[in-house]
Amino acid sequence: MTLLHDLAIFCDVLGVAGAVQAALGTLLVIRFRSDEKKATPAHDRQPPVTILKPLHGDEPLLAEALESFCTQDYPAFQIVFGVQRADDPAIEMVEHLQKRHPHIDMCLVINGTQHGDNRKVGNLINMLPKARHDLLVISDSDIHVSPDYLQQVVKKLVLPDTGLVTTIYAGLPASRNIPRLFAACQINHNFLPGVLLSRYLGRQDCLGATMALSRTTLEEVGGFQALVSHVADDAILGRLVRANGQNIAIAETMTWTTIAETTFTDLLIHELRWGRTVRALAPAGYMASAIQLPLFWLSFAVLLQPHAAGFLTFFLWGWAFRALCAFAMDRTVGQRSLLPLLLLPFRDWLSAAVMVGSMTGSRVDWRGHTMHVTPHPAVAPSVPPVGTPLSPNDGP
Repeated sequence: MTLLHDLAIFCDVLGVAGAVQAALGTLLVIRFRSDEKKATPAHDRQPPVTILKPLHGDEPLLAEALESFCTQDYPAFQIVFGVQRADDPAIEMVEHLQKRHPHIDMCLVINGTQHGDNRKVGNLINMLPKARHDLLVISDSDIHVSPDYLQQVVKKLVLPDTGLVTTIYAGLPASRNIPRLFAACQINHNFLPGVLLSRYLGRQDCLGATMALSRTTLEEVGGFQALVSHVADDAILGRLVRANGQNIAIAETMTWTTIAETTFTDLLIHELRWGRTVRALAPAGYMASAIQLPLFWLSFAVLLQPHAAGFLTFFLWGWAFRALCAFAMDRTVGQRSLLPLLLLPFRDWLSAAVMVGSMTGSRVDWRGHTMHVTPHPAVAPSVPPVGTPLSPNDGP
């Protein structure tokens, strides 16, 4: 037994562990979707809601994403849109929605006042005075939802001891080019099952796809001002709510985030930004998330022992198993392309490269604005993570 042989065996062990985690996470997502179909709204408690939608420019499928919020099966809700420039292309889209849905209470805030490094949160600060209702649902511009979205969010939010409601999300490629399919693979095959598995083991994380809370809770944790200096405003808000002694619930509804990257450069910039952000938030969890790359470890074992047929066979069986899990996941979240199944090993190697790149540097480029991520102290108790998600969603 040589050192390289021992290392190859160790890599295979990590690969098997990652494949098992992927299978468990996939089963949890399938169960979630099954439960979602059986979910019913709490008809006796549907208080009015204000949806806060910060916008920044035009983006693929923006019209479809915003339209999904205008077709909610909910008795009373307001939508407040916010932009920071008078020439923002999103303004035209909001005006079109106002004409298309004159019965919906919608307003647009145009305010360029900056309150801190996080311009999305600064946008929310400018929008909040226009919110007319106590229940606030904050959702990124690229999120697509089903007609019962508000019903399911509010159903959880009115429960005792619940301070914040969030939603899980899948990736929705704006087209079927390779960078977008790669990005969708990261969200659907790694991030999404990892979130539900971590939740099953006791973690309560907040995801930026939906952050629903009462105005009272928001004030108790320091308001949006407490988030404006942080890149990962969703994670920080979740920690503050937990530190306030309240729970974070997941609504029984799936949402989808638009995958807009058109080139591998865009993809790498996006994933490096969030890799550095998550590393700053939870360095140990971020390192542990390497287990989510089973085909990287199995193929690395082959490179360590290129003449040993057993390692190659093990890798091919691992690829087949991982592809089966990915196929089931894609069908569960509504994706139909088979091409990503052939690219799974390359996706894992790209994720590994992103992790390595995330270990150095603190600079992140976000919508033309440069920020520097720094470690954040834990402000709430947490369960040791299975693996910190590599691709959190981000908004404008």
